[in-house]
Amino acid sequence: MAQKPMPSTSRSKKLPATKHPHNQLLNEKSPYLLQHAHNPVNWYPWGQQAFEKARSEDKPIFLSIGYSTCHWCHVMERESFEDDEVAKLMNETFVSIKVDREERPDIDNIYMTACQVMTGRGGWPLTIIMTPDKKPFFAGTYFPKKSRFGQIGMLDLIPRIKEVWEKQHEEVYNSAEKVVSAIKLAPSKSSNADLGMSTLQLAYNQLKERFDEVNGGFGIEPKFPTPHNLSFLLRYWKRTDDLTALKMVEKTLQAMRKGGIYDHLGFGFHRYSTDKSWFLPHFEKMLYDQALLAIAYLEAYQATKNSEYANTAREIFTYVLRDMTAPAGGFYSAEDADSEGKEGKFYLWSKGEICQILKPRESDIAIKVFNIQEDGNFKDRANEQYRGANILHLKGSLTEVAAQLNMSKLALQKQLEVIRKKLFDYRSKRVHPGKDDKILTDWNGLMIAALAKGTQVLNEPEYAKAAGQAADFILKNLRQSNSRLLHRYRDGEALLPAYLDDYAFLVWGLIELYEATFKAGYLQQALKLTNEMLDLFWDDKSGGFYLTANDNEDLFFRSKEIYDGATPSGNSVAALNLLRLGRLTAKTEFEEKASAISRYFSKNIRELPITHTQMMLAVDFSLGPTYEVVIVGSQQADETKLMLKALREEFIPNKVVLFRDSSQSSPEIIKIADFVKRQSSIDGKATAYICLNYACKSPTTDVGKMLEMLTAKK
Repeated sequence: MAQKPMPSTSRSKKLPATKHPHNQLLNEKSPYLLQHAHNPVNWYPWGQQAFEKARSEDKPIFLSIGYSTCHWCHVMERESFEDDEVAKLMNETFVSIKVDREERPDIDNIYMTACQVMTGRGGWPLTIIMTPDKKPFFAGTYFPKKSRFGQIGMLDLIPRIKEVWEKQHEEVYNSAEKVVSAIKLAPSKSSNADLGMSTLQLAYNQLKERFDEVNGGFGIEPKFPTPHNLSFLLRYWKRTDDLTALKMVEKTLQAMRKGGIYDHLGFGFHRYSTDKSWFLPHFEKMLYDQALLAIAYLEAYQATKNSEYANTAREIFTYVLRDMTAPAGGFYSAEDADSEGKEGKFYLWSKGEICQILKPRESDIAIKVFNIQEDGNFKDRANEQYRGANILHLKGSLTEVAAQLNMSKLALQKQLEVIRKKLFDYRSKRVHPGKDDKILTDWNGLMIAALAKGTQVLNEPEYAKAAGQAADFILKNLRQSNSRLLHRYRDGEALLPAYLDDYAFLVWGLIELYEATFKAGYLQQALKLTNEMLDLFWDDKSGGFYLTANDNEDLFFRSKEIYDGATPSGNSVAALNLLRLGRLTAKTEFEEKASAISRYFSKNIRELPITHTQMMLAVDFSLGPTYEVVIVGSQQADETKLMLKALREEFIPNKVVLFRDSSQSSPEIIKIADFVKRQSSIDGKATAYICLNYACKSPTTDVGKMLEMLTAKK
């Protein structure tokens, strides 16, 4: 029986000591696949060798899909895939294939859809039994070794599958054909209608209904950050002046920052919270969460000028640049939750440790601020290994805690930084969780976008440098000889044709990086990749982008995705990219493609816009008011820097910005946007040219007048 998505943690990528010889995964690059290379199960990677073996031996295929920070994937491995009894049955009955969903989102998308069609549910580990021609006839998620509590275990499941395969062969193939037909019919509900203000209103109302006024966030446990919900609400507040929308954003951002989901010593956010108050996390850290949350905090800072949001974004970047950045410039994918075989051990503290490491006064402060208890602060954990363990988290404001400690807030903040450094240094000597050090193009695109936005909002050149190094690394190393984009880099090898998300997310990053640095080369690359994306992924018949390229491996169905989940969908991100590029270049064909995406998915989106909040950003942009801003001046001049700083400090999400350096001929940007050649600085001063909804205003050298024009709604 399929189950909901499981808690996600993992182990180090290092191969365990084992009595078993290696299987067919030994030469793979994926840390997740390498973890299974010495299982007694004779795993194969996805490929012709496995399918030919299944056909020649007339065996069904056992397909197991997971990822390196998936806790229940590794529970199933420990219970079953490392067990000789289960492995013997699997090797006799199946040809077994392991897939890393982060390397092959196309395979994961198809078979997750199959699981949902067959069972109504899904999650990871994803378990699929299928014919040698890749057609599924049984699906589920985690299965224990032995049957329990009404759930079938592997020791009972495998013989049943074997019996059905041998005695009901024709029925199995007929069933698989029906599943494939159902999958092909599942995705699209296009009504070919435009989306408008009513859809934004419905998305807002659905979020408002699910908002947790006590704890922040939406719904009950488990709670996921879903930063695009917050980015949408900020735009809705900007559009309507509805303070409730802003309240939901601030309550959620503050609650997450205080909760155990945040790493108060090393910074960065854990994957999600198992409880409704953001206290008890699953401890893995994903690159995409850091990127999307940093963007949400940066935009909240622009909207409110609350420095706490800016500081949180800075701390996220500190974590990423310290722990998740490859020497050559790309960003790693994830850090595990487990260390020394225990989930969260690296992040947990006993009161005794705190008192041993810190001075008495420091200990008193740490115990009070971080809510440390003698017997541990999450006693609902039945497992003995967590007795006395504490998750660092905050309650109330620092102002309130400072008053209780008879300190000023500033003095408390200074003392907390001393305490944080001491505890961080001590924790650094512990056994670290494993790091998934593969570099993925799509997730790197998100972090490039976040850092580039951080440069703009926080005026930190360091972030632009890191974003530029990552972009340069991707553009140089994750390319085929014909310049086609690739998906994954690890251990010196770039492999796997890029998917839609790789193109869309990287283009997002490059657009932000251009607006952060005004290096026209990044905008040129964004346009080149967008045109390539349109050639490879666009559906000329119905509109919208496929997940896979038109020359990708044939998986019996070519899917399109619009659901904005843990990461936004490629179609949602591409829609906003196309709108922005259309305004940056004055090429309306880009905007027409964005409109076609909206129309193709319109019925799905209008039924439940709460699950498409990244797409709501594109709808909001398309409705306007939308601004095109061209700044002309010397990039090194103080007055130009002041004008750009003022522009970037404000929350004006629906704008694009071009820069023409008046001290140079600027041929690169004129080649991209030839209309800027007619715009020059007035009296040698930094000059802003602003167009609102296709109508241009008089240019100005006055920063105040520039901001006035940018706050106009008509």
